[in-house]
Amino acid sequence: MPIDRAATCLLAVVALAAATNVCAADLTVALAPGAPEIMYRSDVDRCTPIDTPDIDPRAYRDADGGVDMFALHYVNRALRGPDLSHLKIDCSIALDSHLDPDPSHHDDRLYMTATWTNDGRRVVGIVHSEYHADDHKRCAVASVLGCWFNSVLSFSSFDSGHTFKMDNPAVVASAPFTQDVEQGRHRGFFNPSNIFSDGRYEYFFASTTGWTGQDGGACLFRSANPFSSASWRAWDGSAFSIGYVDPYRMKNAHPRPCAPIAPFGLPVGSVTRHDKSGRWLAVWMAPKGGGATPIAGFYASTSTNLLEWTEPRLLMAGRVIHDMGCGAPVIAYPSLIDENSKGRNFDHIGDAPWLYYVAIRMEGCNTGVRTIARQRLHIVETGGAHK
Repeated sequence: MPIDRAATCLLAVVALAAATNVCAADLTVALAPGAPEIMYRSDVDRCTPIDTPDIDPRAYRDADGGVDMFALHYVNRALRGPDLSHLKIDCSIALDSHLDPDPSHHDDRLYMTATWTNDGRRVVGIVHSEYHADDHKRCAVASVLGCWFNSVLSFSSFDSGHTFKMDNPAVVASAPFTQDVEQGRHRGFFNPSNIFSDGRYEYFFASTTGWTGQDGGACLFRSANPFSSASWRAWDGSAFSIGYVDPYRMKNAHPRPCAPIAPFGLPVGSVTRHDKSGRWLAVWMAPKGGGATPIAGFYASTSTNLLEWTEPRLLMAGRVIHDMGCGAPVIAYPSLIDENSKGRNFDHIGDAPWLYYVAIRMEGCNTGVRTIARQRLHIVETGGAHK
């Protein structure tokens, strides 16, 4: 799709981000100059009003040689096309959400947040599941976040991602209690990263707000067979040993705490491997805060072992959804994707990947048009500390 230079909601972002560099552990990552390309607009490219970008873009190559991308809302439709530059929405529904009031069914709001395929036909989907007890009159507090319960589920497709069905077991990560427990704050696991591979195992990060005995942060999951939903294990600080169960089917489960990995704290947008250096490069969004993230925007960090990461470095400055207010545009949900990536799952990058993200125009104090945007990055190996 051609560059939409009239997308005024993005111009302020570009002005903030111009010439911003990231210097992290032998990789320097710089945004290319110029306006971002607009790949999808919620006001003109949608099938229905629900088709608005609301997750980190995820892509894979299907069995027919095309590219499929999930990046929209809880009525999960894919963008499909011959390559990353020519994706259009497929109006058929790959995974629907039925707003089911019974939390044990895990079918309130479902977002396709990560995918993995070996052959382009069988596709596993890692799903961010939201249960909103306030919508179903099952909450004791008057707070959206206080009624919000998240879990991470596994779904499978056998037709290149055109339809998905829930796996058995469905639950990959969950708090060890049901949604009615500890109401009054956001609970559970949420916002999985992409799935990425070191050649032997597949991995993803998922965030948690924690509970008694469990610290909040981003935990790392690993599997030798992502098509087996029961195979995922979380890092406990010394090994990938923690398996989670469905709290509605196995009462009184007491998993050991997973060990959150610094410096993220917040959900990890994506992790990709830089082919030339062999380093992992993670990106995520963070609000303005003290310490490592003094400016709101997208941050990056690198690692050689997925457990130890360099200090965050600012990649793109801009207001993010954590401090969304009135007037100023917002950036969210960053993900690195390289059209020249080897393999089907775009988990490798060269020296010039795309930074994909969602840009949100504010109409007063309400969200308006959302776009999927991308901007070219340039990566150069430099000296520095190794991890």
